[in-house]
Amino acid sequence: MSKQLREYPKVTSFDLRNRLHRPKRVKMLARDFIEDSLYNPNYGYFSKHATIFNPGEPFDFPTIKDDAEFNRRVSLSYAEYEDKLDEEDPDETRQLWHTPTELFRPYYGEAIARYLITNYRLTLFPYHDLIIYEMGAGNGTLMQNVLDYIRDTDPEVYQRTRFRIIEISSSLAKLQLRNLRKSPTSSEHLDHVEIINKSIFDWSDYIHSPCFFLALEVFDNFAHDSLRYNPISEEPLQGNVLIDEEGEFFEYYEKMLDPVAARYLRIREAASRSRFTTPVSDSRLLRRLKLALPFAPNLTRPEWIPTRMMQFFDILRDYFPAHRLIVADFDILEKTTPGINAPVVQTRYQRRNVPVTTPYVHQGYFDIFFPTDFRMMEDIYRAITGKLTRVLSHKDFLERWAHVEDTQTKSGENPMLSWYKNARVMTTV
Repeated sequence: MSKQLREYPKVTSFDLRNRLHRPKRVKMLARDFIEDSLYNPNYGYFSKHATIFNPGEPFDFPTIKDDAEFNRRVSLSYAEYEDKLDEEDPDETRQLWHTPTELFRPYYGEAIARYLITNYRLTLFPYHDLIIYEMGAGNGTLMQNVLDYIRDTDPEVYQRTRFRIIEISSSLAKLQLRNLRKSPTSSEHLDHVEIINKSIFDWSDYIHSPCFFLALEVFDNFAHDSLRYNPISEEPLQGNVLIDEEGEFFEYYEKMLDPVAARYLRIREAASRSRFTTPVSDSRLLRRLKLALPFAPNLTRPEWIPTRMMQFFDILRDYFPAHRLIVADFDILEKTTPGINAPVVQTRYQRRNVPVTTPYVHQGYFDIFFPTDFRMMEDIYRAITGKLTRVLSHKDFLERWAHVEDTQTKSGENPMLSWYKNARVMTTV
């Protein structure tokens, strides 16, 4: 592909924003390809194909026998929901996924609301309003559950609450507003809500007031950069993808790191409080022996670094200096592609999940999501913002802030505590 590598222009996801069709005859960094695949306004996964499961009426957990019956009810509700969608618009490639906010509503949102009210009253009330930003709000369910709880339990705080959603998807922004207007009880919140239809990475307004910033299951879909290392010199090379005239993908690596990836490596080296693993963390002798084997690759396996996450922390530092961050996400994922901190890449076809082994697939039809290394995330966040943090397991956070008896089944099992064992929560102290 040397001729194409010389002649094709190098583009970014920003350059492709106004493209109506998937690009050909271009090359780009891995993170730009992922960003474009997930968020392009015209063909991106979240813009056009993703649908968030809404089970209708909340599950009545005290009437459910045990975890197994809850699983069956979720599966049945999933099928009924998709049957209803197919009546309106049949689509074999519809991408449907669930969130804890929807499965355990309103109780999950109420736990977040208790955390917000308690911390607001302890440190900010009555001198500041309760300002909440939520990034990537899906159907807007968490917003409604939080505002419902604050209105019903603490009217004094409710009068001072401002909830602002930052939503990159135009279709989801419209859905959030439509759901807010759907009933008299939720439409009461209209005076307290603002939906900002833009990417957080386009943010340019300085917010001097203290605020809480919610990022629940958002970091997993942040674009990452791909690195491979020379096994002898340990020099990192940065991953790129070339798209030819037929729309086929060709992965290649360059020795010159772009400034964003190079900066991440510098911050990681300086900020990490403990040892971290890279593809060249093992014995150099062992690597030399592997390299001597027939057909041995001349580069290591890939390592995926969260460069977009680093840039998000820059936004918080520069434009939201008085923020407090609440992050919830997955720290372990199964069926990932090869590599360190590698993503799961999957699509849904005829109601079945189909995993693949590379992120370089037809843009917009595949979810690309990464595990979050919370230990490293803490170190990077602290280094950039100067703020201290606390990390809890998903279960520990909910046991502290939720009324867990609301989601307990007859057997004593609690799906809200057991379903997301591979998730953790980080909060700013």
